[in-house]
Amino acid sequence: MRHKPKGRTQLSQIPGKLSVALHGHAEAVNAVHWSPTHVHLLASAGMDQTICIWNVWSRGQKKARVFSFHNAAVKDVKWSQQGSFVLSCGYDCSSRLIDVEKGLESLIFRDDQVVGVIKFHPDDSNLFLSGGSKGRLRLWDVRTGKVVHEYIRGLGPILDVEFSTDGKQFVSSSDVSGSNISENSIIVWDISRQVPLSNEVRDIFLHHLVSIAEIFMVYAEAYTCPCVRYHPFDPYFVAQSNGNYIAIFSSKPPFKLDKYKRYESHGVSGFPIKCNFSLDGEKLASGSSDGSIYLYNSRSSVLVKKIKAYEEACVDIAFHPILSNVIASCSWNGDVSVFE
Repeated sequence: MRHKPKGRTQLSQIPGKLSVALHGHAEAVNAVHWSPTHVHLLASAGMDQTICIWNVWSRGQKKARVFSFHNAAVKDVKWSQQGSFVLSCGYDCSSRLIDVEKGLESLIFRDDQVVGVIKFHPDDSNLFLSGGSKGRLRLWDVRTGKVVHEYIRGLGPILDVEFSTDGKQFVSSSDVSGSNISENSIIVWDISRQVPLSNEVRDIFLHHLVSIAEIFMVYAEAYTCPCVRYHPFDPYFVAQSNGNYIAIFSSKPPFKLDKYKRYESHGVSGFPIKCNFSLDGEKLASGSSDGSIYLYNSRSSVLVKKIKAYEEACVDIAFHPILSNVIASCSWNGDVSVFE
C-alpha cells in the first residue's frame, strides 16, 4: 500500500531546465524508469535492442551498464522494488529479469506474442503483469518463471496496464482501432477473480451518456489509449487518448468518466505517448508529439508549464522518486534527458 507524503510539495517546485542530457541509444527510446532505491540510477529501453542503466549525476561516464540480452527492440523496462533487478520486455516475445549489479540475465519469460508492457505488483515483488500484441494479459511469478493467472477477453493488442494502489485491481488498455468494440478499449479487472469489473470506459470518447448501440453508430472507429495511470492517493485514474487529451475516470465502481474535466494542450498523434503523476499527486506530466513536456495541476487539470525538450516526440515521463522537482524523459530521436 502506498502512503501519502506528510509534506505537500508546492506546484511551484516543478522542473524548469535541462539538467542532464544522456546520449547512447541509436534509435527511439520507449521507456524510462528511476530506481526506487539507488536514486541516482535511471533505466531506459530502446528500439536499438538495448537497455541502458544511467548514473545520472556522475561526473564521468554516465552510462553505467548496457544490456543487450534482447534480440529485438525493447518496449518497456521496470526496476524491481528492491532495486537489484530490472525487468524488460520487447519484440522478441519475451520478458527478461536482469541482475543489474552482476550484469547477468537471471530469468527469461517466453511468450507467444510481442510483449509491449510490464508492471510489478505494488505489494508483491514476486509477481508482474504483462500485456502483448495478441491481447493476452498474464500474471507471472519470478520465483518459478511461470504464469500464475491469465486474463482472457479477446482483446486487441495491449497498450498499457496499471495496478490500482491497493493491488487488488488493474486496468488494461487495448488497441481497438481495427474494430468497433470500443467497450473493450479500457477494462478494470479484479486481479484474483480474473474477470473484468467494468468496461464503462467506453464512454471515454463521448460528450453525452449514450447506449452501446449509439456508440457504434456515432464512432465507427475508437481512439486508442497508449497509457493508463492511477492517481497515487485520490480515487481516480487517467487514460491518455489519441484524441490529444487525457481523460479522467473514477477508480471506484462503476468507474465513470468525468465528462467535465480533462487534461488537454499536448498532442499524441499516433505516438505511444505516456503520462505520469508525481509521487505527491499534485502534478501530472505528459509527453507530447511536438517534443515537449506538459505539466498539469492534477486536481484542476490546468496546464502549469510546457518545456520544449526534443525536436521529435517526447514519449515517456518519469518523476524522480525522492526529488520532486526532477523529471526524466525520453524521445523518439533516441535521447534521454533529466530536467529540474
